[in-house]
Amino acid sequence: MTGKFLVMIGPPGAGKGTQAKRLQQALGLPHVSTGVIFRQNLQAQTDLGRLAQSYMDDGELVPDDVTVAMVRDRLAEPDCAAGAILDGFPRTPAQAAALDDMLAEQGHELALVPYIQVPREELVARLLKRAQKEGRTDDNEETIRNRMRVYEEQTAPLLEYFRRRNLLVPVNGDQSIDAVFAELLAIVNAAL
Repeated sequence: MTGKFLVMIGPPGAGKGTQAKRLQQALGLPHVSTGVIFRQNLQAQTDLGRLAQSYMDDGELVPDDVTVAMVRDRLAEPDCAAGAILDGFPRTPAQAAALDDMLAEQGHELALVPYIQVPREELVARLLKRAQKEGRTDDNEETIRNRMRVYEEQTAPLLEYFRRRNLLVPVNGDQSIDAVFAELLAIVNAAL
């Protein structure tokens, strides 16, 4: 039986994590966040965690193969046998191809890629509000706008990768959290 694997895509501030957690409850699938995976590997001082730390200590990005290996280990855990909701992975077409390969090795395939879309100015406002609420002094408007540019540059090829495979489904993220979830759940239920 093929598992139900979803990849949540959207810019910073779109609500991917919030919606992934809600989908987790509704679908009974684990929310697999690369941020959590990284923190767990670093904290547990796994071989992959130590390797990732060595790159981060040098101020370098963690290479795709290390990230892919961490995700592969996480998706091999028993709670992912029926599927998972991925958040923060893949970030590049190369990582997407690696995800396709690892799912195929386990007899699965990607079912759907919900793309939460929110106008840039709304995202900036949300992130500034979140930064103020959480006391993130490093998250100012200039930093946030730069993150948006980087996201758009890095994600455009990934969106095209999934669009070509007819997996990308737009979700209107410029509405209430409940309305976004209702739209998202309807799309996911129709696809699965």
